[in-house]
Amino acid sequence: MTKADIVNEVSKKTGVEKVVVQKALESSMDAIKKALKEGNNVYLRGFGSFVVKKRAEKTARNIIKNTTMKIPAHNVPAFKPAKTFVSVVKNNNK
Repeated sequence: MTKADIVNEVSKKTGVEKVVVQKALESSMDAIKKALKEGNNVYLRGFGSFVVKKRAEKTARNIIKNTTMKIPAHNVPAFKPAKTFVSVVKNNNK
């Protein structure tokens, strides 16, 4: 499912114009990105959590060139689904 598919689905279910739904969806995604960029987690009850995971500095190897390099510490966005979300998906596969 693509973003356009989500916009179409929400527009059909709510009766709101697609342009308005698209702006709302993009604004929501921008708000989530901004919060994660600032180091804040986003919790959507019943859906899941967008969290920032911190990765420590590590040494990597390029086995082709036989060299090592340092990968600096950095933050990575991650999603953790809520238990109710997971149970809906699990029960659908039965």
